[in-house]
Amino acid sequence: MSFRYVYLARHGHADSEDAGLSDRGRRQAELLGARLAGVPLDAITHSPLARATETVARVLTVASWAGIEPESSVVVGDYPPYVPAEIPAAFAPLVEGWSAGELREGPKLAGEALARFAVPADRETHELVITHSFLIGWFVRDALGAPPERWMGLNTGNAALTVIRFSDDRPPALMVHNDMSHLPPELRWTGFSPHLRVG
Repeated sequence: MSFRYVYLARHGHADSEDAGLSDRGRRQAELLGARLAGVPLDAITHSPLARATETVARVLTVASWAGIEPESSVVVGDYPPYVPAEIPAAFAPLVEGWSAGELREGPKLAGEALARFAVPADRETHELVITHSFLIGWFVRDALGAPPERWMGLNTGNAALTVIRFSDDRPPALMVHNDMSHLPPELRWTGFSPHLRVG
């Protein structure tokens, strides 16, 4: 029996969606790198957007894995993975501003992401995916066997860590979700609305 461990992390804090990391985001990414330094990673995949690309670069300033060349991939980019026909009013802001084409493309990319990462491997592997909150929620709801719209209720903080284990003889195991223990209190909960922060 072999396990595939997928380490999902949201990019560090950025002041806007189009910007690279803020000072807080750079520090978050470095602390994420320190947290992961002891993990025997086999691969790193990241969203092509600036905030994710820079997060990977910052992770690699404090940790290194021989022979790994980070790969940029649109399948772990920023997009709504699934939009129900009727969206609860509380979640409507999640899909505002996306074009009709992006809303159609999202489920296709989300399916490709699961087909690539949410499957067993033929040997033990450890893979880091630097992505965005929507896709992490999608992976978590898939691991738990929840309905597709449930990704909309799952939030992830900047540089927080989620780990899911896949094997061929049991359901996916959500090992940890939204873990911010590597971040000091002042760097936790960025990426959450104030009313959603706990502690």
